Order: sequence, then C-alpha cells, then structure tokens
Amino acid sequence: MNTFQLACFLAVAQTLSFARAAEQLHVTQPAVTQQIHSLEKELGVTLFHRTTRIVRITGEGLAFLDDARRMVDIAIQAKKRFEHPGQDAVRTLAVGCHGYAQLFLLSPLLRRLAQQYPDLHPSLRTVPFPHLHRMLEEGEVDLVLAFRQSEPPKGTRSVYRELCRVPMVGICAADHPLAGNESLTPEQLEPYRLVLLDPARARLEAAQMQGQLIGDRGPAQLYFCESAEAAVVLVEAGFGVSVLPDLFLPPAASIVRIPMQGAEEASFGVYYKAKALQNDPVLKSLVHMLQKEHWPGQQMTGGKGNAAPGHGQKLPLEHTEI
Repeated sequence: MNTFQLACFLAVAQTLSFARAAEQLHVTQPAVTQQIHSLEKELGVTLFHRTTRIVRITGEGLAFLDDARRMVDIAIQAKKRFEHPGQDAVRTLAVGCHGYAQLFLLSPLLRRLAQQYPDLHPSLRTVPFPHLHRMLEEGEVDLVLAFRQSEPPKGTRSVYRELCRVPMVGICAADHPLAGNESLTPEQLEPYRLVLLDPARARLEAAQMQGQLIGDRGPAQLYFCESAEAAVVLVEAGFGVSVLPDLFLPPAASIVRIPMQGAEEASFGVYYKAKALQNDPVLKSLVHMLQKEHWPGQQMTGGKGNAAPGHGQKLPLEHTEI
C-alpha cells in the first residue's frame, strides 16, 4: 500500500468516476484502474462496484475511506515536517533505565538539562537487562542508568562508569516480626517466605544474594517478580521479605528497610559509548550531572579530595573527560 494508491482511491471515491479521477491526478485512466485493483487485492475486498455506466463505492470502501484519508494526511504532514530542515532542529537524547522508579528520578536532571539546551527532545525508555548492550550498540538509547551486570559482550563499545555503591537491605512490612531488627543475616530470614526478583532481571549482587537465600525452600515459599516495584507491593501486602539494593525502592510508609550483614554492595552507574560521549555535548552534560547527583537513600561519606570511596559514596568517572 502506498500513497499513490490511496490518492487514486480517494479521487475515485470523491468523483465516482475513474476518468475524472485520472484527470484530477494528471494520470491515465488505466493507471488509476491498476492502482485500485492492486489496493483491492492487498486489502482482500472490493472497494467499488463498477459497470459501463456507473461507479458505486461499496460498504468496505466506505469503511476504508476514513483510514485512507488519515494515512494520506499523515504522509503529507511528515513530508512538510522536513521541507525546511534548519528551522525546527532538535537535540535528541534517548535515556534508558531498568525500572520506572529510576525514570521518575530523572525529572530534576532533565529540567536542568532543558534549561541548558532549550531544543532538547528527550526519549525515555525502560531497558531489559538482556538487551542493554544491543540497544546501546544500535543507537536505540544513548545512555542507560543501571546496576552493573556482567562484562559487555566482546565487540561492543559500551562503557560502564560507577556512580555510587549501594548497600543491600532486607525489606519487610511494618508489622512483620523482623521489622524491629537493626540488621539482618541470611539465617534470620530462613523461617520466612521470600519475595524475589526474576533471576534474569535481578542485579548481579541481588541475584547472588537470592541464590544464597533460596537454599532448600520449596516453590510455596518463593514469590518471583519482574521488578523491584512489584516486589515491594508483595512485601507491603505481607507475602514475605525481600533483599534488594537500597536505591530506587518505591517509597512506601509501611515498608521497613534493614541492613543486611555481610552483603556485598551493589555497583550502580551509567552505560554509554565512549565515542558518543566525546561527540555529544548533551550526553556529556547529563553524565556530569549524574556524577554530581546525590541519589535518594544514599549518604555521602568521607571528605573531599582523595578520600577512598566508601559506603554510598560517589566515585570518579575514570578515564572520562567531562
């Protein structure tokens, strides 16, 4: 289906004459007839009843009429959009996150970025872990905020830079027996049902902790979720306890966060292509803002200068000029 076929259909529908439609379009009558036949074959319906004396639009033709008009209008609009390419130039920036809670936290950064670049047109995407590197490689996203996963596949050009380290916490409902604990060990969780992330979607450290916690529990003791937000809903509803990185957990008054003893901190950072960072001032500005951001739930530790990165502390963007 193409716009010429649609133009022929609309002209015949308006004039109820193949000859007058051809005159209107400045083509031959056989050309119009051929386009209508081709369109009818593609749609699998008869659009016009025609004899040697009259042409009449069918019910199927009437049903298709509005669709045809809208498709032609969209094609005309798309063409006009680029008639003067320099007038309405925009700066595009595609940002990916693994969850909606992370997307919401981008609002203040994007507001500041828009003040710096008034022609900015951001695109926000949720990026599944398995497709992260492919989406960066193919330019579907320019930058992804994420907990660090395994090393990028060989041949990819994506770079990971750590922004902060995030402690693992146990979360439970406010009325749960563990809610009063100052800290938790895996052994203390053994009597309780677990709310876990789907292993394919879990952050590296969370997946390792989950494997340790599952032990010999049966399916009835485990609830698997596709996101941290879903896990929090089940925890708040009293289905069990969960262990997650203490960052981007949706706010919930009846959820209690308890530090996990001996749990490795999760690395949270940004993925991008190094060459893109060098050539794109908008991307460079956003990465600079991310580096300076104080992420919710994190407390900055240590002083300025060369203090060693500590719990919840921002780390420098090594080998990256901002």
